[in-house]
Amino acid sequence: MNSESPDRERHLRTRILVWLTLYAIAMAYVEAALVVHLRQLYYADNLLTIFPLRLLSHTDLVIELVREAATILMLVTVAFLAERGNGRRFAAFVYIFGVWDLGYYSCLKLLIDWPQTWLEWDVLFLLPWPWFGPWITPAAIALLFTGWGAWVLLSEHQPRISWLSASLFVGGAVLGLTAFLLPAADLLPRGEVAFQGYQPEHFAWSLFMLGFVAMTAGLIFALRNKKKE
Repeated sequence: MNSESPDRERHLRTRILVWLTLYAIAMAYVEAALVVHLRQLYYADNLLTIFPLRLLSHTDLVIELVREAATILMLVTVAFLAERGNGRRFAAFVYIFGVWDLGYYSCLKLLIDWPQTWLEWDVLFLLPWPWFGPWITPAAIALLFTGWGAWVLLSEHQPRISWLSASLFVGGAVLGLTAFLLPAADLLPRGEVAFQGYQPEHFAWSLFMLGFVAMTAGLIFALRNKKKE
């Protein structure tokens, strides 16, 4: 009986990971399909670029803002239900987030052959104001999240989030978020009209890379402080 228990636990962890993966991929396709419809509505003349930027109607903007908040809530809810313990629930969240984001860009590539270059700009998020950046930057974070989350979820350990690991991760996330928010920061004082026809040019690569390294270090330290469930 004792010899069967570890195998049963490994099977359970693998099964959970498979279901989380399927859920994230399904979410990715749903979001990609919605984005394709929005591009057909606002960029019917050319689906392969969203710049110069065209503004959503106020109704569509509100719908998008609520949808984005609902998406994050869905990720948190599924992660909470899938695992026990804050460390493994966090791992489940970042894993779903990572697979969802990678799946989203993969679905867009399959549906409309976008993105076409590694450094093509995208509107990444809308809260609290539009995030802009080359699509490869959130994809790199998603790849980190997917790998780290899968490693934790397939192990029998509970990562221990120390002050050091938490500070590194949160600090890195703030730096990365700042890099995404900076391109639009100068537009905010001029209001909505400043975003019409906007074409991003400069991305704070050094800030993003510093944040990415800090997040990676934070996740590594959390693994080094792991404890058995």
